[in-house]
Amino acid sequence: MENKKELAMRLFFLLNGLLAIIVLGGIFYLLLSNSLMAWREVGIVPFFAGLIWRPSGFEAASFGILTLVAGTLLVTAGAAVVAIPVGIACAVYLAEVASPLEREVMKPVVELLAGVPSVVIGFFGLVVLNPLLARLFDIPNGLTALNGSLLLALMSLPTIISISEDALTAVPREYKEASLALGANRWQTVKSVILPAAFSGVSAAVMLGIGRAIGETMTVVMATGNALQFPSGFLSSIRTMTATIAIEMGEVPFNSTHYYALFAVGFVLFAMTFVLSLLADIFLHKAGEVAKR
Repeated sequence: MENKKELAMRLFFLLNGLLAIIVLGGIFYLLLSNSLMAWREVGIVPFFAGLIWRPSGFEAASFGILTLVAGTLLVTAGAAVVAIPVGIACAVYLAEVASPLEREVMKPVVELLAGVPSVVIGFFGLVVLNPLLARLFDIPNGLTALNGSLLLALMSLPTIISISEDALTAVPREYKEASLALGANRWQTVKSVILPAAFSGVSAAVMLGIGRAIGETMTVVMATGNALQFPSGFLSSIRTMTATIAIEMGEVPFNSTHYYALFAVGFVLFAMTFVLSLLADIFLHKAGEVAKR
């Protein structure tokens, strides 16, 4: 009887694993097949190197993705600059400094932040940060890359803090005790022993946080201005790849060049997030090996 139950459970998990692989493969095939149609009609070089994304209008249509990629990378880089140091610092505090009571209070609050809908965070950027940034930098409006970066940093923090804190607490206690026994203080131990030992886990947290920022849609639609122009800095309005797909897919003619081009944008976005997730898995695997020592 036990053998039958065990076999049934193994079969159940196997089927679920196969289903996940099939779904992922189906998404990849759908994106790639439609992307090939776009590259055949537009051309690979004009698509990846073109600066102008103009699907309609009086002038000839143009489907250059470089401006969208630049906007996406700019807002993601800004989010990373804010979220990485703040997230790691919070994780160090939770793992090494906070009392058990402080940890019990702060950890659920951080995880609760991950559940806030992106449209609510985007609304905060539209209503609060927009006029604040406009007054602070004396610009017409605050719907800029900086606005989007700050909001994406806020959304990335729960991922970075939670996974980094888990990686820090997974470092063997012997490492810390040996460092303290040799005369190092708490900060020296954290900087020279614990953080290097948890580097793989913290790196995975950073990769997953950046992946969250790259793939975010509604927040950047509401907060970055959606201007189809090559970004000149953090105070310029931008358009990201996710925003382009969200804004244009609902009205695009089926099987048109524009339709295929949006799938090609989605394929590029899929490839970027897939690479980040793969790197995160590699780092997490290394972190697991450290924890077993």
